[in-house]
Amino acid sequence: MKLEGVELRWIEIPLVAPFRTSFGTETRRSVLLVRAVTGDGEGWGECVAMSEPVYSAEYVDGAAHVIRSFLVPKLTADTDPWRAEQAFRPIHGHPMAKAAVGAAILDAWLRERSTSFGEFLGAVRPSVAAGVSVGIMDSIPALLDAVEGYLEEGYQRIKLKIEPGWDLEPVRAVRERHPDILLQTDANTAYTLADARHLAKLDAFDLLLIEQPLPEDDIAGHAALARLVRTPICLDESITSASVAADAITRGATSIINIKPGRVGGLLEARRVHDVCAAHGVPVWCGGMLETGIGRAANVALAALPNFTLPGDTSASSRYYTTDITPPFTLHNGTLPVPTAPGLGVTPTPTTLQPLTTRTEYLPIPSQTTRPL
Repeated sequence: MKLEGVELRWIEIPLVAPFRTSFGTETRRSVLLVRAVTGDGEGWGECVAMSEPVYSAEYVDGAAHVIRSFLVPKLTADTDPWRAEQAFRPIHGHPMAKAAVGAAILDAWLRERSTSFGEFLGAVRPSVAAGVSVGIMDSIPALLDAVEGYLEEGYQRIKLKIEPGWDLEPVRAVRERHPDILLQTDANTAYTLADARHLAKLDAFDLLLIEQPLPEDDIAGHAALARLVRTPICLDESITSASVAADAITRGATSIINIKPGRVGGLLEARRVHDVCAAHGVPVWCGGMLETGIGRAANVALAALPNFTLPGDTSASSRYYTTDITPPFTLHNGTLPVPTAPGLGVTPTPTTLQPLTTRTEYLPIPSQTTRPL
């Protein structure tokens, strides 16, 4: 593959409804797309950083700066997914920026080889069970209406965002209304270990898991919390690599892991996290960052690997967007099909993408084929 350049594309895409978490409320997404341009085609990646550094230290404009100033200059014309990953290693942090560029290069590389993401990653199923994430609502009746609607659509698992002041009562209300559904919660780091006794009250609701209750750097706190509650602890923000996953598992801080490619630096590392968890007998599921069809295609392919045994946040396009930038992902009997066409299996629809585009920037790759790391 001969890489000629990398295009950055900023888009603004409205959400079908406000999505509230402990980080704030989103009504639209500012998305940075990355397009790898080769002599024979192209590949796409999506940066899942938010507009502000509230989920992690990364944010959209910061990721664009890192890609422009530090990542693209490390690339050579004769790159491939592994060379790109190796070239980025001297740049500390910025996993979402690295993941976006890496996905675009992987997409272009696989398209040239007529190989799908699923085939490359090791998918073992043609479709994946779809769950849905329900944000913090204005009232419990509104929450119950939203959950009812998602269940009618066929979603196999409900995840409720929680925070102090919005936890026990909404979870109780949903569980009492739906005693048999797969139900879990996501705190997005909103609590501290001092809240352990309060969080233990969630044990009464037969939850699949409590996701990331404590700050991301508090592995020891999660290990202590896991000894104080019956509900399994799942880590999200804390898991930044396969080695961190192994450490957290060994220390008893988690018994389930949420894998997000953007959070761990790309799909190659996401597969390593999957493999480490499988070796330790720890199930995984695929989290979401309100991706467009570009990021969703990669997530669905990843979620078809064998150790993804729990429904993930692989919702249909209509969960977040009235019109996606790719052909929409549609729910079928509670599942989403794994794309089988080469690469991601999807590409943006120009007539949809162009009106949403606010800016583009093209970064050429120098012609030399070797460059010191």
